[in-house]
Amino acid sequence: MFSRPFRQTFTLLAAAALSITTLSACGSSDAVEAGSAGDELQGTKYIIGSKDFTENIVLGKLAVHLLKAHGAEVVDKTNLGGTVANRKALESKEIDMYWDYSGTGWIEFLKNTEPIQDSAEQFKATAEADLEKNKIRWIGPTPLNNTYALAIRSEKATELGVKTVSDVAELARTSPKDVTICIETEFSTRDDGLPGLSKAYDMNIPKNNISLLDTGVVYTETDKGETCNFGEVFTTDGRIAALDLTVLEDDKKFFPIYNAAMTLRDETYQKSPAVEKVLQPLIAKLDDTTMQELNAQVDVEGMEPGKVASDWLGKQGFLGSDGAA
Repeated sequence: MFSRPFRQTFTLLAAAALSITTLSACGSSDAVEAGSAGDELQGTKYIIGSKDFTENIVLGKLAVHLLKAHGAEVVDKTNLGGTVANRKALESKEIDMYWDYSGTGWIEFLKNTEPIQDSAEQFKATAEADLEKNKIRWIGPTPLNNTYALAIRSEKATELGVKTVSDVAELARTSPKDVTICIETEFSTRDDGLPGLSKAYDMNIPKNNISLLDTGVVYTETDKGETCNFGEVFTTDGRIAALDLTVLEDDKKFFPIYNAAMTLRDETYQKSPAVEKVLQPLIAKLDDTTMQELNAQVDVEGMEPGKVASDWLGKQGFLGSDGAA
């Protein structure tokens, strides 16, 4: 798609965008008038968290602006940390809600080892079990499926002859020096991450071939091809297309389905069930294409997540006549 000189320029732009995201993700200067879209949540107060990668921060900002526009008092604690940090904060009442993913709930929180391949059944099973066992309610799901994948530079994929994860496993047996991989720390320990993937594909990657990096750096290093040939990516990430990375087919269908949904304690939900009515129209519009575009505005164009969220909500008519930032 792009020449190598363009890619090198993009790497610098992406690094700058990541710096902007890190500095600004915890707060936004965008002003959304409380109650501009309705008063269903008047008198409520919510502390909204998010994980620390672009998509989840953008989702968090969407909720911050939307709930405020419907009359809620909102405390923005987006970019709080990883999955464990947010879940613990939710359970301990440090935050009231954050977006999580059905596959994460099923594997990480409910400790199941086998994903359910049908997305509707996966979400239903996750939501029902988490509510029953942990009193955590899931509002959703979104159409978007932000599952894990392995990606590689397109020209390198052609050179190595890899199209599927099974091809990578075979390459690890025949030419282990070529199977270098960049991943996040969290992916290195999760059952639905590298340990489970390696077991499912009988894939042995030497420890010296595995580099643990921050999310954004995984993409840029995979694009460079110096630290690693393969990288852990999220399928709704806008940088995949921008960097002309090839996503390898999960031919054994190891990775679970990860439909995003808002998670909150049931006691919080019961105090104001109207929060579901407010969120559902937003949830219905968040498909893969939409999320890739929003993610790219942050990671490729360098926009601030809060502005991306409020601009999109305004264009979609979610903020009322006075709510666009």
